[in-house]
Amino acid sequence: METVLIVDDEKNYTAVLSVVLREEGYETLAANSGEEAVEQLNTASVDLVLTDLKMPGMDGIELLARIKAKDPDLPVIMMTAHGTVDKAVAAMQKGAYTFIQKPFENDRLVIFVQKAVDLYRMVKENRRLREEVAAQYRFENIIGKSQAMQEVFKTIRKVGPSSATVLIEGESGTGKELVAKAIHFNSPRRDQPFIAVNCAALSENLLESELFGHEKGAFTGAVARKKGRFEMADRGSLFLDEIGELSTSLQVKLLRVLQEKVFERVGGVDPVAVDIRVIAATNRSLRAEMEKGRFRGDLFYRLNVVRLQLPPLRERREDIRLLINHFIKKYEAERQYEIPVVGIHRDVERIFFDYTWPGNVRELENLIERTMVLCPGERITVSDLPKDFQDSVNNTLHLDGIPANATLYDTLAWVERKMIERAMRMAGNVQSRAADILGIGKSGLNQKLKKFQMDSDSGPRDMTDQRPES
Repeated sequence: METVLIVDDEKNYTAVLSVVLREEGYETLAANSGEEAVEQLNTASVDLVLTDLKMPGMDGIELLARIKAKDPDLPVIMMTAHGTVDKAVAAMQKGAYTFIQKPFENDRLVIFVQKAVDLYRMVKENRRLREEVAAQYRFENIIGKSQAMQEVFKTIRKVGPSSATVLIEGESGTGKELVAKAIHFNSPRRDQPFIAVNCAALSENLLESELFGHEKGAFTGAVARKKGRFEMADRGSLFLDEIGELSTSLQVKLLRVLQEKVFERVGGVDPVAVDIRVIAATNRSLRAEMEKGRFRGDLFYRLNVVRLQLPPLRERREDIRLLINHFIKKYEAERQYEIPVVGIHRDVERIFFDYTWPGNVRELENLIERTMVLCPGERITVSDLPKDFQDSVNNTLHLDGIPANATLYDTLAWVERKMIERAMRMAGNVQSRAADILGIGKSGLNQKLKKFQMDSDSGPRDMTDQRPES
């Protein structure tokens, strides 16, 4: 229920208007001076201010200025007597929603109030959505506690407030667009557009029109002028995904935009100026592409102002459990069973930890989404995993790393040591949990840590070519 603050130095007038608006379903507050109204606004949530223009002390114009300084979007309706219409018009120029001249019919006032309140409701909803989107992509919400991801967070924190061009490199599925959005939403451009383009998804001609727009008649089917993504992203950020797929001619045009901040639409001659921040991403090394002559060196150095290298999931395995829990919560609503999923079975955790994840975080998310539909119990088991995934998993300890002349004793010790290493990493170096994963007691694990000279506080050291003590 919306609240209307009624401000008038005549107490009877505020009382009458309160009755009228309460009958229409509004909550009402009353103030008999501008000063009292300011106090009310500091302590109450208000959706509309209905104020007299002429009052002793703080008049309606000054109150309007105080309101707009606090909340520029809060609507204010001025009530004005005959002879003060010019001042009411001036108030509208300073931000008042509208004015209504006394005496007025109650029905007419109600219409004005309804329209103003509806407008403010839309404004608040838009605010909420912007805040929700900003929170969703704020870098703190990118899942990862590994050192590699902490370095990514640190870079985002530093580069976000600037307007520097950013180049994000990483394998497919590592979250390059998510990082690009985090950079945008932690920048001064956060309230402006974030526009994304996949450079690999369109042919050269279509991509040129998509990026730069076109004039009417520029080619067959161009029946009207169309804005391109550069114009749509003006004052905001443009994310160019898979930028390594750009043709040589489009690389030249992109370079000009980055250097001069102007371009021409396809079929046009008039320059169009834009103020944008470019964030580019690629799943290949642009430096290597440049050295092979497939990517322009001048464009590479324009893009490579700040470079972010996203690690593949196999290099940040300590984040896997966090990601699993995050995706389980995300897809809980899609389950067909009443029993909530609380985690994964130990066998599944081992499989996930050993798997190389060629599709990275995107593959893990897709797998959890599918499994949440199939799993009938409270923990995801191996049988709940899709058959194609089970068939693709090579859940071994990579015994091909053992020298051909190794003895059985050496081989068994090597396998034992590797299993302890894995369990300690899976457990985050918590010995009781690692012992549980291995199916042994904590004292037994302690003995084995001493046997293999492993540091239980900082985690296992490299064991290559180290023969265990007898």
